[in-house]
Amino acid sequence: MKAIHPLHSARTALAMAAVLLAAACAVPPQPAPAPVPVPVPRPRPLPPSPKPPADWRDAAQSPGDWHWAMIAGRSSATYSLPNAGPLFALVCDKPGARVLIERSGDASAAVPMTLRTTTMLRPLSSDPALGRPGMLVTALPANDPLLDAAAFSRGRFALEVAGLPTLYLPAWPELSRVIEDCR
Repeated sequence: MKAIHPLHSARTALAMAAVLLAAACAVPPQPAPAPVPVPVPRPRPLPPSPKPPADWRDAAQSPGDWHWAMIAGRSSATYSLPNAGPLFALVCDKPGARVLIERSGDASAAVPMTLRTTTMLRPLSSDPALGRPGMLVTALPANDPLLDAAAFSRGRFALEVAGLPTLYLPAWPELSRVIEDCR
């Protein structure tokens, strides 16, 4: 067996001590800094709904336009937005001698409605038996003075339906056409 030189052992010990000393002096790695929180924008609150005007005749007209047509053999005036279904319709049911008032909406039971003109105000009720999908319907006799009051209302009339926004509709000739076609 070969003897280990004492100087060799001392050098090895010194080298090991130097490595340990260097390791002891080394700075441990720092953890990555926490990401800075990005502020999440809060949604802006919706502006409050405008208060209804003191007089319904001062309310803004509901967006849309009137169109008259014969639909399934019935004189019909519809009020709608472009490329959308009707918001309101007046339809002549000549065999029944009545005019159907239709408003977009759904219900399985009767819904209170109110028709306002500059000269008349009348509570009505939708009739689920007359309704069709997406429309609430009520009927008036073709000679009902409320129809004339709507057609000749000064500039506009309003249809209020429980749970739906009020429609403020212009009194244009399409209404008179349907009413006269039904009489």
